[in-house]
Amino acid sequence: MFTNNKLSKAVRLAMAFGAASTLAFAGSVAAQETDNEETAKKDEKPERIQIVGSRIRTDGLDQANPVTIITAEIAKDSGLNTLGELLRTSTVAAGSDQLISAYSVGFVTSGGAGAESISMRGLGSNRTLVLLNGRRAGPAGTRGQVSAFDMNALPVSAIDRVEILKDGASSLYGSDAVAGVINIITKRDDTANITVSGSKPFESGGETYRINGTYGETFDRGSWQVVADYNVNTGLIRDDRDYFNCNERMLFNATTGERADPIDPRTGEYHCNGTGYGIWTNRGGRFLYDYQGYGFPAASSTFPVPLTHPNGYFWAGHTKETDGWLDGQHPFQRNSTMIPESKVGSVYLQGNYDISDKVSMFGELLHSSRRTDIASVRQIFTQDYGYIPANLVPGWGGNTTLLAVAITDHFKNQTTIDYTRAVAGFEGEFGDWYWNFSYQRSFNKGEYKQDIFLRDAMLKSQRVLRGEACNDVTPLSNRPCYAVEWFDPQFINGNMSQGARNFLMGEDVGMTYYKQDTVDFYLTGDLFELPAGMVSTAYGVSYQTDMIKDTPGVETLRGNSWGLSGANVTKGRSSTKAAYAEFNVPLLREMPLVQSMDLTVSGRWNDVNTYGTGSTYKAGLNWALTDEWRIRAYRGSSFRAPALFELFLDSQTGFLGQNADPCINWVESDNQFLRANCQAAGVPATYIAGVGSSMTSITGGGKGVLDAETSVSKGVGVVYTSPEGKFGLSVDYYDVVINDQITNVGGAAVLNNCYFSERGFANEPFCRQITRRTGLDGDWGVATVRGGYLNTAEQTVRGIDYTLTYRDTFSFGDLSVRLEHTQQIERNYKQFAADPEPLKYITRVGNPREVGTLRTTLRRDDWQFNWTMNYYGSTSNYHLYANGNRTTYRGEAVTFLAETPTYILHAFSASTTFWDSMNVTAGIANAFDKQPPVASPAALNVVGNVPLFASQLDYLGRRLFVTVSYDF
Repeated sequence: MFTNNKLSKAVRLAMAFGAASTLAFAGSVAAQETDNEETAKKDEKPERIQIVGSRIRTDGLDQANPVTIITAEIAKDSGLNTLGELLRTSTVAAGSDQLISAYSVGFVTSGGAGAESISMRGLGSNRTLVLLNGRRAGPAGTRGQVSAFDMNALPVSAIDRVEILKDGASSLYGSDAVAGVINIITKRDDTANITVSGSKPFESGGETYRINGTYGETFDRGSWQVVADYNVNTGLIRDDRDYFNCNERMLFNATTGERADPIDPRTGEYHCNGTGYGIWTNRGGRFLYDYQGYGFPAASSTFPVPLTHPNGYFWAGHTKETDGWLDGQHPFQRNSTMIPESKVGSVYLQGNYDISDKVSMFGELLHSSRRTDIASVRQIFTQDYGYIPANLVPGWGGNTTLLAVAITDHFKNQTTIDYTRAVAGFEGEFGDWYWNFSYQRSFNKGEYKQDIFLRDAMLKSQRVLRGEACNDVTPLSNRPCYAVEWFDPQFINGNMSQGARNFLMGEDVGMTYYKQDTVDFYLTGDLFELPAGMVSTAYGVSYQTDMIKDTPGVETLRGNSWGLSGANVTKGRSSTKAAYAEFNVPLLREMPLVQSMDLTVSGRWNDVNTYGTGSTYKAGLNWALTDEWRIRAYRGSSFRAPALFELFLDSQTGFLGQNADPCINWVESDNQFLRANCQAAGVPATYIAGVGSSMTSITGGGKGVLDAETSVSKGVGVVYTSPEGKFGLSVDYYDVVINDQITNVGGAAVLNNCYFSERGFANEPFCRQITRRTGLDGDWGVATVRGGYLNTAEQTVRGIDYTLTYRDTFSFGDLSVRLEHTQQIERNYKQFAADPEPLKYITRVGNPREVGTLRTTLRRDDWQFNWTMNYYGSTSNYHLYANGNRTTYRGEAVTFLAETPTYILHAFSASTTFWDSMNVTAGIANAFDKQPPVASPAALNVVGNVPLFASQLDYLGRRLFVTVSYDF
C-alpha cells in the first residue's frame, strides 16, 4: 500500500520537497519497520531517494556531487538566530562579504533595508539559486533591485536542514544556479511543541528574542503541520559599542610608530572625526560655534584675512592642532543605527494527502511579515548655488565665502515586507516510474518609508539667503515659504525651528510588488539494464513568469528628494519555458580499481522572452575505486537570465563630483586619445578645474540589449571513508568562469570609456551617453552621464574545499568532529574584457583566502556538549595603494591601518532533556569576546573604526543564549 509503506512515504516526501536524503535518513525510517516487514521486503528493489543536484532517484549510497548539509540543530547549538546567520557559517559563504542588514544603514542595498542574502563563492546572490523544499523560493524585498530570496522570510524554527550543492546546476534547475544551489528543507513531523529562545550580549544592545510553536498530526491517509514564529531583534546603536562610537583617524608616525592623530582638547583623547557640521569657508577649514564654552580663540583672531562674525565662533580644521577642535561626534551620530531593529512574524503550513495507493496531493503555505527600522544621520548644506559671500550673511563680513552645513537626524526609514508563497501539487507512481506535478506562486509586497528633505524647499531657502523674496509657495511640495535660519548655530547643530522643519522636511513612501509563478512537471525511473547496472533517467518541463513593479515615493518620482538618488517606476515581466533531461549510466562494476563507475549527464533548453533561447549541459563521473576511495568529477555550463530590475530599471539618478571628469586639465595629459577626445567634445584647453556642481549620473535597464550570462564550472574531488566508518575525508577542487556577466556600467566608467577610447569621440558609443554644460561662467563640466546594465564583465573563481569528519565511542561518551575548510585560490573580476588587469579580490578585506568551521560534539547519557569554532584568514588592502600603508597627514609621514588579522570565534553550549519533554540548551557565543579589528577611515569603509564590508566580523561581542523547548 502506498500509504502504509513508511519508507515509500519518506521517499515521496523527499521527492516532493527536494530532500538530499542520506542512508541515515532512510535508515531511521526503515528502522521503524517490524521484523516481519523487513523479512517480506528482502526480495524487493531498494527504495530510491532524491539528492539535491540530481532529479534521478538513487539508493543514496553514493553522492557524486559536492554537497554540504547543515542542520537546524547547529543554529540552536551555536546561538544563531536567523537562516542568514546559519548559512554564513558555511565556508562557501564565509570566504566573501555577504549582504547583512547592517549594510542598509546609510546605503541603498539590493532588496532594500534589512534584507539579507547569500552569495556563494562571492559570485553574487543573484548567481546562487535558493530552493525551498526543492522548488524556487521567489524574491523578496523592496525598491527596484529585488532579485534574491530574503533569508529573513523563513524562520529557522521551521527548518530541518539546508543542503548546499557547491557546483553549477543550471542544466537541472535553470537560471541563477551558477555558483551552486541552496536547498532549504523544512521540518515534517507530527509533534506539538512550543519553544522560546533569546540571546543577550554582555553589553547592552543587540538582544534577540523568539517564540515559536509547532503542531502537526499524522492520520491514515496523510499528515499536516503548522509552525508559527515571532522573532525580535532589538537592534544596536553606535553608542552601544566603543569601537563603533568614535571615528579615530588611526594614523601612526612613519618613523616612531606612535599615534599621529590630533588630540581633542575637550576630552584629552584622540579626536573623533565623524560627520562634520559648521560653516565651511573657501579659505580652508570651517567656522564652528563653541557649544560647550571651552574657550577656543575667536575666529577673527586666527583667520588670515579680516573677518567679522557673531560671538562664539572659532576657526578649526586648518592645522593638525585645530583638526582636534572639529566637532565630529554629535549625539545624533552616537544614537544612529548599527544593526537595524526588526520584528518578523511567520506562519508556515504544509500537508499531504493520499488520494489513492498511487496518487497523493501535497501543499505548502508560507507567510512572513517583517518590519525594519533604521535611524541615521546626514548633512544638509547650501551648496546648490555655491558658497555665499560673507557680506550676505547677517553678522558676518570679510573677504571670504561661506557654506552652511547642518547635521540632522531626519534620516530615518522604515521597511515593511509581506511575503507569501504557496505550493500545490500531485505526485504518484506507475510501475517503477515516479511523477510529480506542482504549481507555485510567491508574492512580495514591500513598503519603504524614508525621511527626506524637499528639493524645491531647499533651493528656495538658498535663494532667499541671496535676497529673493519669501512670499510664495514651493512649486512641487506646495509649502509656504519660510526663511530658514541656515547660519544659526542651533540650526547647524540639528536643533531646527519648527518653521524650518515644516518647510524643509518630508517623508516619501514607495511600494514594491514582485510575483513569481511556476508550473513544473517531471518524471523519473529506470530505462533498461546494462551489464554494469540499470540506466536511470529523469525528464521535466517547466514554465515560469516573473513580474515586478516598484513605484518610488511621490517626491522621488518628481525629483524632489534633495541629496538622494532619484528613480522612476520600474515595471516589467518575463516568462521562461524550459525542458530538461538527465541520465545516469553505470559504466563499469567490480573490476580491478573499479568497484563502480557511473556517468551522469543532463541538459536543459530554455526560452526566455526577454532575450531568446539557450541551452546548458552537465556531465559528472562518480568512480568508486574501492569501498574506501572514490573520485568524482564534473564539468557543466550554467546561465543567469537578466533580473527584471536589470532589464526594466527606469532612470535611477545619483550624483558624481566633477573630479570624475577625465577632461579636467586635459591639456596637461600625456594620453593622446584623451587629448583628442576632450578637444573633439568641445572642452577648451583653459578648463583646468571643475567649477560647477555635481553631475547627474543616470542608470537604466538594459531591455532589448541584455543577453543571459553564461558560465562553465568544472571540478574534481577525492573522497575517503575508513572501513569502520570512523573517519571521512573529501577534497574538492572547483573552477568557475562567468562570461558576458551583467554589470552596471556607472557614470565614471562611461566617462573613462568615452574619453580614453581609441575609436575617437565621434565613433565611441559611450560618448553619446554624456551631456556637457555650455561653458557659462567657465563651467564646461558634465551635466548628465547615462550608464546602465550591459553584458561586459567576466569573473573567475578557483579554490579547494576540504571536509574532515571523525566519530567514535569512548567510555566518556560519543564524540563527533567535523571540519570544513575552503582555500580560495583566485577570485578575479573584469568589468570589461579589454581591461589590462582584473580586480583581484582574494586577501582583500572581507575576502580571506582561508576560512573554516570546526564543530565538535560530545554526547553522554542525556547530555550533549558542543564547541564550534569559525576562523577566517588575515586580509589586507595595502597592495591597492601605490605606497603601501604610507601616506602623509598635514605634511607628516604617517602609516595607516587597512588590514584584518586572523579572526577566530568560539561558541560553547550544552543541552539536555528533562522529564522526556523539555529540552534546554544554553551557551555562550563569541566566548572569548573577540572584538572586530580596527582600521583607518582614510583607507577603508568603516563605522567607527570597524571595517564595514567584512561580514565575517562579530559586531555584538560575548553573549549568552538560551533555548527552552517543550513537547506536548
